[in-house]
Amino acid sequence: MPSPFPGMNPYLENRELWPEVHSRLIIAIADEIAPQLRPKYRVAVEKRVYQMTDENSVLVGIPDVVVSRSLTNPEPEKSIIAVASPPTKPVTVSVPIPEEVREAYLEVREVGTGEVITVIEVLSPKNKRPGEGRKAYETKRQQILGSSTNLVEIDLLRSGETMPILGVPIPSHYRILVSRSKSRPQAELYPFDLREQIPSFVLPLRRDDTEPTINLKVLIDGVYDRAGFDLAIDYTQDLVPPLPETDVAWANTLLQQQGLR
Repeated sequence: MPSPFPGMNPYLENRELWPEVHSRLIIAIADEIAPQLRPKYRVAVEKRVYQMTDENSVLVGIPDVVVSRSLTNPEPEKSIIAVASPPTKPVTVSVPIPEEVREAYLEVREVGTGEVITVIEVLSPKNKRPGEGRKAYETKRQQILGSSTNLVEIDLLRSGETMPILGVPIPSHYRILVSRSKSRPQAELYPFDLREQIPSFVLPLRRDDTEPTINLKVLIDGVYDRAGFDLAIDYTQDLVPPLPETDVAWANTLLQQQGLR
């Protein structure tokens, strides 16, 4: 069953589904471009690993133990000792649990030299929230932008803080950034909203090479179909994260027309 949305399907942004969407999309992009890049380039799936604690975990304080003296029938000849007064029952608390995070991304490498020519990143929620996930990605991003490697950055998540660009902010639900090393600090930004088609873009390679066009909409729809996400999504439920008020009526009408609400 095809996705009911003309562009990005916002139900795929749900945190219960996104890890699978991310993994499948990374592989779909690699499988799409690899045959077009042979024999000069190969596409490697790499992983960024870092440690973090769950931002939703809360360290709850346990009441201090009270140390007191017994005031009943004191006996002067006996030494008086401090007695800890335990709580009547334990308090259930949650503690932050360290988590090893692995985020996949793609590297287009030149076969003869092994040099990384282009990095393709699909952002995750952890990259767009304050914490170790964002720090790890921003560090990697700055390394790439300061090198001779091209960067493709795909942001298909409405929530969180977008990655920085210079100049006046450009508001949009989603965006694709294509940064060619030879053109920096200028880069190509493809901003688009929920109601719009997902734009195609050209994959940057070395100068004078034939550069393939990536039709991201086709790849995402293929992932949606092969993964059976239509069976996992209940379109009668509210979106997580929620839609802006200006898009709620549009989405409701779209889903009703297709018999999904």
